[in-house]
Amino acid sequence: MPNILICDDERDIVTALKIYLSAEGYGLYEAYTGREALDIVRKHTIHLILMDIMMPEMDGISATAKLREEYNIPIILLTAKSEDTDKVLGLNVGADDYITKPFNPIEVLARVRSQLRRYTTLGGMEQKPSKLVIGSITLDDEAKTVTVDGENVNLTPIEYNILHLLMRHPGRVYSSAQIYEQVWNEAAYGSEGAVAVHIRHLREKLEITPSDPRYLKVVWGLGYKMEP
Repeated sequence: MPNILICDDERDIVTALKIYLSAEGYGLYEAYTGREALDIVRKHTIHLILMDIMMPEMDGISATAKLREEYNIPIILLTAKSEDTDKVLGLNVGADDYITKPFNPIEVLARVRSQLRRYTTLGGMEQKPSKLVIGSITLDDEAKTVTVDGENVNLTPIEYNILHLLMRHPGRVYSSAQIYEQVWNEAAYGSEGAVAVHIRHLREKLEITPSDPRYLKVVWGLGYKMEP
């Protein structure tokens, strides 16, 4: 079973999450600061992280940014604030999802399952080629790797899934809402801004000139496409 790291400076929250997640059979680790979380990830195999934003020593935003330098592990941020700035900041540094406290444990379990499912496979019953190539970009779905001119590119699970969707249908325009619904597996409800953040990250990692992309094109007023 997957291993989940719960990182929050409020011990009651860690205890509650452990109760619900242990009932699902997950292996669980706990940390109370961002630095502790980094140490655990470096020493153990972790498949998903629940990370509080406001913590002592190293907050969740800083810890997420540091983790993204080395790991593609799905990260769900837990925040006591509901301001959009926290959510956007979390996505900007590489988080895959966020949950606002106080949270419903059932929602946490659903989001954990969803992120783990996307981390291991894109899902779906349709037959897809295991290797997709567009120009200098190669996506190997069996190995879950992406290369540009033969060089490995480190993508988060969400970035990988967006790229996979667009590369499977080169030239097709997807609206932000369509991308969100297919990658996040839930209704958009105004969350399309998250797509723009991840597209920008993809351009920075894949394009020679992110401001003038060769592959990841925006079709103004309509959405995004992968230029064949």
